[in-house]
Amino acid sequence: MNRHLWLQTVSIAAISVAVSIGSVVYGQVGKGTIVDTNTAAESDLLAMPHMTPAIVKGLLEKRPFASIVDLNVFLTSQSLTPAQLTEIYGKTFVHVNLNTGTPEEILLIPGAGKRMVREFDEYRPWKTWAQFDKEIGKYVGQAETDRLKQYVFIPVNLNTANDEDILSIPGAGQRMVREFKEYRPWKTKEQFDKEIGKYVGAKETTRLWRYVVIQ
Repeated sequence: MNRHLWLQTVSIAAISVAVSIGSVVYGQVGKGTIVDTNTAAESDLLAMPHMTPAIVKGLLEKRPFASIVDLNVFLTSQSLTPAQLTEIYGKTFVHVNLNTGTPEEILLIPGAGKRMVREFDEYRPWKTWAQFDKEIGKYVGQAETDRLKQYVFIPVNLNTANDEDILSIPGAGQRMVREFKEYRPWKTKEQFDKEIGKYVGAKETTRLWRYVVIQ
């Protein structure tokens, strides 16, 4: 192979890799420092602002929370002020599904406001973080887009998700990588409840179900 043809071959291969990488759905929970309330360690919760031992004990007993709205109801019942709740949500949160999240959920994201209620809804269905960066970044810039990304998730397709996608689900781990892939093709929620429930129980199965979709 002459040098010119070799360079052409290398260039085509590099382009193919770039296209392939660009099409990957990277971790479906936005990466950042916000801790998932449903899987956070007790010690981590106790270290957060306004989290007393009594509050943390009650929180652990009620986990998993089906949504940030449910967590907010609980914390509000503990006589925490809106300002204190905002401070807590800067550290820990129950992620919002970008494709189904309600206005009430989105408004609990610190700094999101009514504008993000409108924009999150307008671009549904969300499929990739590249799409999120492009559409939301037009309004608030990349730094704020990255901050908002920490509070939301794009459900992974149980039948096609790769290891990285599955591992991005809070608390999933290598065991769920194995089990999610073993029972493909997934067809119903009942199948998911039955098969995954054998390993982690009903509450954890329900929590994991929030992060997936069957397509």
